[in-house]
Amino acid sequence: MNKKINELYGFDPKLIEMAEKAEKACAEGFARTDETAEYNGAKVLKAFSDNKVSEPCFYGSTGYGYGDVGREVIDKVFAQVLGTEDALVRFNFVSGTHALSVALFGVLRTGDKMVSVTGKPYDTLEEVIGLSGSKGNGSLMDYGVEYAQVDLNADGTPRLDEITEAVKGAKIAYIQRSRGYSLRSAFTVEDIDSMIKAAKKGNPDIMIMVDNCYGEFIETREPSSVGADVIIGSLIKNAGGGIARTGGYIAGRADLIELCSYRLTCVGMGKEVGCTLGMNREMLLGLFFAPDVVANAVKTSMFASELFTMLGYECSPRKDDKRGDIITAVKLGDEEHLCAFCRGIQKGAPVDSFVTPEPWDMPGYSDKVIMAAGAFTGGASIELSADAPLREPYAVWMQGGITYTSGKLGVMLAAQEMLNEGLL
Repeated sequence: MNKKINELYGFDPKLIEMAEKAEKACAEGFARTDETAEYNGAKVLKAFSDNKVSEPCFYGSTGYGYGDVGREVIDKVFAQVLGTEDALVRFNFVSGTHALSVALFGVLRTGDKMVSVTGKPYDTLEEVIGLSGSKGNGSLMDYGVEYAQVDLNADGTPRLDEITEAVKGAKIAYIQRSRGYSLRSAFTVEDIDSMIKAAKKGNPDIMIMVDNCYGEFIETREPSSVGADVIIGSLIKNAGGGIARTGGYIAGRADLIELCSYRLTCVGMGKEVGCTLGMNREMLLGLFFAPDVVANAVKTSMFASELFTMLGYECSPRKDDKRGDIITAVKLGDEEHLCAFCRGIQKGAPVDSFVTPEPWDMPGYSDKVIMAAGAFTGGASIELSADAPLREPYAVWMQGGITYTSGKLGVMLAAQEMLNEGLL
């Protein structure tokens, strides 16, 4: 580490030595990550050129938003980058869960069945489906949608034979790419391919929907390249590049995107309405930056995994594992270690570094959750952040890092905080 940087932070000498070893051990992984980012950056640039992005695309509209050129071009650019027929990209999506909800309600009808083939979905989707919350609150189950799931094997791999049987008679096979608050590996595009083939074997007409959050630009291809009909994500994660302040996307088959647009606005109007209020420029700029920003987040994640493995903690994925998302999970063992880690991450934030994160009853979660996030955009988990429910095995899920330098320093501050409190 640069001595002048250490003069600013005063890291323990042993920690500096370990960090340098961890960084050197990640060199090959960093090179692979840069190679992926180079290809994805070229893919994004080509989409901008092919769809004639120009300054008028940045202008916002008001009211109904009729004829908003920028809105229409953004949809085309995202569709090309993600390899789909069409896309619905809007700042109106308040979160990834909102975009997922719009997609599910847009496509499913009374009497339909959805099957989650990757086990129980992320906590915030439980009430959308009807797995928790009050009856009559407007969940999918309230509207007569049937739900089933195929649990994963103990090692986190999909049960392909069970998927083939479970999807018979169903309308949607739902795949969650990232892990949520579980210790399984995030799914790669190759993993998703195997699940899609298993589902199509049991039901050739099954519609494949993929929650792509945290997975964009991790590889040189997206789930659409292996047969996903709809993929969904958030713009304050990977695809927004740390620039977009809000928003999300739904991309896929044109007929399904139309149905989703009817759910977002209203039947008959769909994508033709919706003012953009000057948000177009940052959504385009964010997408342009996204491949390199995602690479920085992946490098931060690799470094964290290697450093905390050297410190004696179980981490996943390891530095050389094939990755499906930007997240690293660190199994810390108890509440004290967990909260200390999060306090250190917070100290490395560019915004609100002076704040002390505390566990709280966060809406949509069944346990108290602690979140460390000092971000330019509230809740933007493409920026360095760490969060965890206070429950066994007291693992923390760390993600983000819009620059590698800031991400690395944040990880080291997490270790330093634990050291300061006598926990290392």
